[in-house]
Amino acid sequence: MYTLVLETARLLISLLQTLMLVTALLSWIPQMRYNRLYQTLTMLIEPIVAPFRKLLSMLPFLDGFPLDFSFLAAYLTLSILGSMIG
Repeated sequence: MYTLVLETARLLISLLQTLMLVTALLSWIPQMRYNRLYQTLTMLIEPIVAPFRKLLSMLPFLDGFPLDFSFLAAYLTLSILGSMIG
């Protein structure tokens, strides 16, 4: 039972990371922003990225910075969780 939970968690983390990468790649194509696939992926990923965005917005040296590091922070956190699980 314990192994099933761990495997499910690993699979979920891997799936989320893949969805995040696909969303990031699609975000570079301006025409895709109005695509149903992109909007659905964004809806799935945003609850994971939003807390990091809020946390990083509190850092004064990132105020007004043109890049959004919250996506990277969320991805790295998922990677660390995945490696901790096994």
